[in-house]
Amino acid sequence: MAKLFDFEKPIAELVQKISDLQKFSAEKGIDLSQEVAILEKKVATLKNEIYGSLEPWQKVKIARHPERPNFYDYAPLMFEDFIELKGDRLFADDRSIAGGIALFHGIVVTVIAQVKGRGTKEHIKRNFGMPHPEGYRKAVRLMDQAEKFGRPILTFIDTPGAACDLGAEERGQGEAIARCLLASAGYHVPVISTVIGEGGSGGALALGVGNVVLMLENSFYSVVAPESCASILWKDTTKANEAAAALKFTAQDLLRIGVADEIVREPQGGAHYNLDQTAEELARVIAKYLVRLRSETPEALREKRYQKLRAIGVYQEKVKLNLAKALD
Repeated sequence: MAKLFDFEKPIAELVQKISDLQKFSAEKGIDLSQEVAILEKKVATLKNEIYGSLEPWQKVKIARHPERPNFYDYAPLMFEDFIELKGDRLFADDRSIAGGIALFHGIVVTVIAQVKGRGTKEHIKRNFGMPHPEGYRKAVRLMDQAEKFGRPILTFIDTPGAACDLGAEERGQGEAIARCLLASAGYHVPVISTVIGEGGSGGALALGVGNVVLMLENSFYSVVAPESCASILWKDTTKANEAAAALKFTAQDLLRIGVADEIVREPQGGAHYNLDQTAEELARVIAKYLVRLRSETPEALREKRYQKLRAIGVYQEKVKLNLAKALD
């Protein structure tokens, strides 16, 4: 059974009551179908109420769920003949970024994804999904290869942020991310970026320079994690829920302000409740945009990607009053 959050416990209690009634009915030979039907209706109503009005902090919890599907869960359901390519040809292979070549709806594509892993050992092996410079250099190597052979690029974002340890800084983390951003902006092939879980800081943005940016329904994409934001603004990490509300980083917020192009629906409660359904919907939406982008010229793809980035953000200019004229 999937880990339950506090806000899901009322649902679990009703589900348990239904299970107890069904068991009692089977043991005693008593027909309790009417009572079960009433409770099932209550469960459906409660799910709609809870999952239909999730707060930003609750969505953060779902995005970080230990059983939330990662790229390796989606890959066999979405792609054929995925061949993983490793190493940056400079230092090492960073296991927090996976990438390679695959068939997607009969089209050869390059896929690059951040991977957290599952369980303590795999989390450590993949550095909790926080890439080092060699991870971003591997991503650039694979994207350059895609540009050379005219393959569309599909990226999948799921990271708390880039690694910030001493080794990462010594090997040029800032330069590696900047080079990834610069390279992504200049490609002449379609680039589709999808946030499948956490989208934290520049570590996520490095793979987010796309012609199209998609977000799973319970994902988030932000310049800073809510805990870090709370620590900076209030010097108190327990205010992370307030920071989450202030940051406006949910898929719904970012669709409204034009950072995201479309929200990919998840099963009620989150992607971990039905991997197959989520993968099918994700593949459908990506395929829809890939068809559109492949009809564009290479020059248009590059220019529109640039203009998309330039258009993000809104500001207002205040006109200074001429006091002399105002006094006249």
